[in-house]
Amino acid sequence: MRPTPDNGVRLSATQVWDEATRPTGPVPDPGRVYTPAQEAQGQHLIDVHDHLRGELDRLRQLMTDVLDEGLDPGVARSHISRRLRSGISEQLNEMTLRQHNWTLGAYCQTYCRVVTTHHTFEDIGMLPALREADPRLAPVVDRLAAEHRAIHEVIEGVDRALVAFVADPSRGEAVREAVNVLTDALLSHLSYEERELVEPLARLS
Repeated sequence: MRPTPDNGVRLSATQVWDEATRPTGPVPDPGRVYTPAQEAQGQHLIDVHDHLRGELDRLRQLMTDVLDEGLDPGVARSHISRRLRSGISEQLNEMTLRQHNWTLGAYCQTYCRVVTTHHTFEDIGMLPALREADPRLAPVVDRLAAEHRAIHEVIEGVDRALVAFVADPSRGEAVREAVNVLTDALLSHLSYEERELVEPLARLS
């Protein structure tokens, strides 16, 4: 039951919030021992966050493949190259590029919906329950809810950048920046949330 630390790496100069203003909850009792069932509560949060981190890595890889390579890697790319060498019109290549742009957009939008759903469940379930069980957590709960709202605004920015990119592939760098901002904010938020909630989830279960 070890919270994931923030490695401090930032990809964008844009700061969604001031991390120095984040409140902290009550200091855990260093002598407190938790049962496996109690530890499982905090570990579940970490596991869900690890899934979000892994999917974010895959999203970023897909973004890199589309923006930096210009073509989808692997079998699809090889298949297109063979067809072009066989004399198929370059229009096929252009159509394929547009399809990959749509694929990036669909994957990103799906991921953003998952993040939003996860935060919604926390806002209506976990956070109010923790506040009620230990009122000392109120400042942390309020901050986490505020960060959820801020991340939702970042996600809307990603969506706008994707819509513009699908219509005009020359606007790919705006997508990269939007995803970088999302990456910085989300990874920072997940680490902060684990730091503050893993122990209370075990203690209050």
